[in-house]
Amino acid sequence: MSSPPTPAPRRRLIDLSRVIEHGMITDPRLPTPVVRDVWTREQSASRYAPGVSFQIASVELVQNTGTYLDAPFHRHEGMEGVWDIGLERLADLSGVCVDARSRVDAGERAMGPETFSGVDVRGRAVLLCTGFDARWDDAAYRDGSHPHLTEAGARALVEGGATLFGIDAINADAFDALARPAHSLLLGAGAPIVENLVGLDALVGRAFHFTAAPARIKGLGSFPVRAYAAMED
Repeated sequence: MSSPPTPAPRRRLIDLSRVIEHGMITDPRLPTPVVRDVWTREQSASRYAPGVSFQIASVELVQNTGTYLDAPFHRHEGMEGVWDIGLERLADLSGVCVDARSRVDAGERAMGPETFSGVDVRGRAVLLCTGFDARWDDAAYRDGSHPHLTEAGARALVEGGATLFGIDAINADAFDALARPAHSLLLGAGAPIVENLVGLDALVGRAFHFTAAPARIKGLGSFPVRAYAAMED
């Protein structure tokens, strides 16, 4: 008599994304999203059987809205965009969450190679927990004082073999770093970047897999994602 199959481990899903809503501000330099009804339920009711209605809306937004992913095409012409980057680069990635909250609380903002010292980043999605997501509703989130990678920090991730980088702040680069070293190096190496993550503290010290897949829109290098982590209970 055969043994019953071993039940699959239970996986707990942790949502790491911002909710996008009409008029929300992600980056004050960019337009806010416009969400409007094309068909309200009342307008559509006359088209269907009694009691049947649908809501259909239109969304106009800048690709860098809410929690979004930068594909290599965002920085480097000719590389993969959100429409043709492989799912194996975006979904069910082995992840590691690096805790930088104490450094940020102490006033540090520039995260160099020491941030990842002793961390095995090869083949993994590397998420940087800075705690800055708690400031989303404050002007400080968007005033350029956010935590960010230095050029050397980005280079350490590339040379270490990281496959994706994510951060719970507005940008992987400092606003005044006009050469955009983190984007230039990571995207140039084929490692996507996810910005404006939220709730990374739940992943610190835990094993997880990370997913952040955008809609496949041709011609775009960035687009919002539903980013989440899967952890075995």
